[in-house]
Amino acid sequence: MKKIVISLMAGMALLTGCDLLNNDPDTEFTKQNYFTNEKNVELYCNKFYDEFLGYGNNSAYGNFYFPTLNDNQAVKGLSTWSYLQVPATNSTWQSAYEEIRRANIVIEKLPNIEMEEANRNHWMGLARLYRGYQHYKLVRAFGDCYWVDKELNVNDVTVLYGKRTDRDEVMDKVLEDINYGVENISLNKESQTAFNVYVANAMKAEVCLYEGTFCKYRTKAENGKAADATRANKYLAEAKAACKVIMDNTAFKLTDGIAGYRANYNSLDLTGNTEMIMYKKYIMNVLGHGTQDYCCGSTMTNGMSKAAFNAYLKLDGTVADANDDHGAIRFDTIVVNDTTTIIDTVYTIEAVLANRDPRLAQQVDEDLRYSGKARIRYRFEPGQEGAAANTSTTGYGVLKFDEPKTVAQYRQSTYQNETDAPIFWLAEIYLDYAEACAEMGNMTQDDLDKSINMLRKRVGMPDLTLSPAADPANNMGVTNLIWEIRRERRVEMMYDKDDRYWCLIRWHQLDKLDTNKYPEQTLGAWIDPTWKFDIDNVILTADRYIDCKGSNPDRTFNKKYYLNPIPSGQISLNPEIGQNLGWE
Repeated sequence: MKKIVISLMAGMALLTGCDLLNNDPDTEFTKQNYFTNEKNVELYCNKFYDEFLGYGNNSAYGNFYFPTLNDNQAVKGLSTWSYLQVPATNSTWQSAYEEIRRANIVIEKLPNIEMEEANRNHWMGLARLYRGYQHYKLVRAFGDCYWVDKELNVNDVTVLYGKRTDRDEVMDKVLEDINYGVENISLNKESQTAFNVYVANAMKAEVCLYEGTFCKYRTKAENGKAADATRANKYLAEAKAACKVIMDNTAFKLTDGIAGYRANYNSLDLTGNTEMIMYKKYIMNVLGHGTQDYCCGSTMTNGMSKAAFNAYLKLDGTVADANDDHGAIRFDTIVVNDTTTIIDTVYTIEAVLANRDPRLAQQVDEDLRYSGKARIRYRFEPGQEGAAANTSTTGYGVLKFDEPKTVAQYRQSTYQNETDAPIFWLAEIYLDYAEACAEMGNMTQDDLDKSINMLRKRVGMPDLTLSPAADPANNMGVTNLIWEIRRERRVEMMYDKDDRYWCLIRWHQLDKLDTNKYPEQTLGAWIDPTWKFDIDNVILTADRYIDCKGSNPDRTFNKKYYLNPIPSGQISLNPEIGQNLGWE
């Protein structure tokens, strides 16, 4: 559809200039002629799919692997919060209101379009689901925001010049919208690439788990509102119910074994994968991405931190000891003219991985790679001739998203990777379900067995019980059971959808990103003192761990980082909008 911006009288103050009013077509053509039939409604709603970035849209950036403001990945020199000072604009604020306006146009036009009533309810449900989800993103980022439930015009001064709505009120309206979607979306029930009732429930589970845990752990001093147990349990119960809708559908099944776990992330085709609720399809020369390239090319990857590495349990289900991440030297050899010739010295953690949760070996390479010690991952595989040697900030290579069946030419192309991306999948639902049960305090062994223990069985790890052993590393002030469920989420969804960052927000644990207090998130692999080869370009700590921070300043936590600042441009246009806690 051709996009035409509304012309507005000079001097009219709009939020970010146009966010609420004029991003989508608003001409007589779209008002009178476009919304005339169901097919056009469907085409218009196809833009909703852009919400799910997956591995990226013909770009080198997606929301798997690339978000690095967390304690799972160590960036050389450290990454920090996007906003350390109040910015003039904010893309999250702008894009969310653009999409809310898009949804409201559909909602307002649908009653006048001739179609079957069930189909009208479906599109209305989809538009409201999408509108609610966009408001949730605003609340998550900014707290109080504007609830907008109609297509605004220049006369809507209450919204344009008014105060923001309390974030709890907005989230209650979000739940109303999402529940309407869950109850009315009826088409594409068997699809794994389209919105349907199961996708709606997966979105509901995400939103309600966030709200439930955020309200349970928030504080007046740091989050602007005190904890609210009643509200928390209401939303946790809604999250559990949404998960159960998906779990009760026997068509959804975990993929088989550790190979099945990896296949969720590096498959050239996820069609028929029984774990997928919704995935994003990539097609060569139509829609590509660069996630695979950034995990195997010559650009240094942002590797797994020592903190994350040590979150993976040993095979017997016990916590790894302090030195259980120590590797060894291996000599790679080839035979030339019946003579054995050493061709490389490799620092390997093969033995370490063999005694850890098998998911770790699907995350990192068995040989270390760092500046001065680059490695070619699939150098003896057909089609990998000419592949680039790669390095990692921490020595731990990012293996998870790479697929050897992709020839080197396309593996190492920023825009031509075509492995499909999971958007919502069953493992995530199991994690949501288990956490909701545990946070409400009514978890049973049966709840564990049909959620967390399904994930553990798949990879050959021992079951989790209601009374797990205490972990000395439990620094979150929660029960042993909740700690282990959070561990499971961390290791199952490593690098996925920026999940770790938003978990730390909703658990009220964002201080865990303070590198002065928690230095293991800036460290990487251990290098033996006797290993003298190729370490000139690597900074090591006194106990021989790769140090990614080096002489750079620590990343210091400030309670104001729980919310993004309201852009100064918004405040200039409307002083009534106010500023968030700590950013005044």
